[in-house]
Amino acid sequence: MRQTDIVIAGGGLAGSCAAAMLGRAGCRCLLVDPHAVYPPDFRAEKLDGTQTAVLRKTGLADPVLRAATHDGENWIARFGRLIEKRPGDQHGILYDTLVNAIRGEIPANVEVIHAKVMDVTASAERQLVTLSSGEGISARLVIVANGLNVGLRHKLGMGRHDISKTHSIMLGFDLAPADRAAFPFPALTYYGERVTDRAAYITLFPVQQTMRANLCVYRDMDDPWLREFRAAPRATLERLMPGLATITGAFDIAGAVKIRPADLYVTTGVNRPGVVLIGDAFSTSCPAAGTGTGKVFTDVERLCNHYIPRWLATPGMGADKIAAFYDDPVRAAYHAHSAHKAFHLRSLTIDPGLAWTARRWARFAGRLASGCGRHMRGRFVARMKRGAIREANHPPRVFPGFR
Repeated sequence: MRQTDIVIAGGGLAGSCAAAMLGRAGCRCLLVDPHAVYPPDFRAEKLDGTQTAVLRKTGLADPVLRAATHDGENWIARFGRLIEKRPGDQHGILYDTLVNAIRGEIPANVEVIHAKVMDVTASAERQLVTLSSGEGISARLVIVANGLNVGLRHKLGMGRHDISKTHSIMLGFDLAPADRAAFPFPALTYYGERVTDRAAYITLFPVQQTMRANLCVYRDMDDPWLREFRAAPRATLERLMPGLATITGAFDIAGAVKIRPADLYVTTGVNRPGVVLIGDAFSTSCPAAGTGTGKVFTDVERLCNHYIPRWLATPGMGADKIAAFYDDPVRAAYHAHSAHKAFHLRSLTIDPGLAWTARRWARFAGRLASGCGRHMRGRFVARMKRGAIREANHPPRVFPGFR
């Protein structure tokens, strides 16, 4: 039987990050995933500044950012009106490109096995891992990073607590200008116009030479509106957000529309010896809130930088060690932030109550004031620069007595 210190079950974002970090640290580990190259998958498609900051702590930011597209500036709009132009801190990158960029950083000392982890017999000392190929592996620790696949977790005696079924639905597609070479904006976030539309926003951002669109709505998967969008995406989007074309100009939707629902859940019964869960294997997040990749990076960074080195330095792999990771204050704070933001954005979008209506208009007014202030500051700075240039080119005459 093959012997190692760590087996990583799943080579998506969380598992690939863990394999790269642990391999660089010289740990004996194996990555088990059926795909030699991670396939296209409609999941996270951009990183913001806060997520990039956490990614830098893993040491993997540079190869990811080289493969991503920086927007530089993000326009904010609603009701057909441009509200604000913000400095951009987003990097557009398709999920499979992101995962494969990180896989490229996995060093040669990490063996990658193209199979699936089918079962784990866990104990406080060694874990017996059974692969789909029939091979058995003995390891001190198993990192479960197989995303939404619940089969392995059920075999480990873990459960699933559903917090919000079909909490949100994300639609992804490419947007192209219909009557000119390019859009006037580097990136754009356009917010829903009516509560009854149940649409949070559409965000447009560059990925290489393509303008990618992510549209977030709060509907059921059997809603006829989704079928209408698939059949006639441009017309349906124009009815949903009639003011959008005022900002974008005429547009076309190219290629297929991808639709992904998001169920919010958390895995229960996780305090067991020898097995630790990260990423979506532990809990999911709402893609509309934009916290999913940040949660993954936080899980992996805390586990690989702070806990695994200490765990391997002492005997055993008891449940007390595993529990310390789940109770980590930095990790717990980010998970709480992710959950709060998911429900707050949903209520801010669709709740009809007076309090939420007031919050919506307050947010709109605040962004409008911020945009006006930024515009005025920009004009003032530009005026001062023009004055300095004129003074440098035409210095004032100074009488000799005043020199």
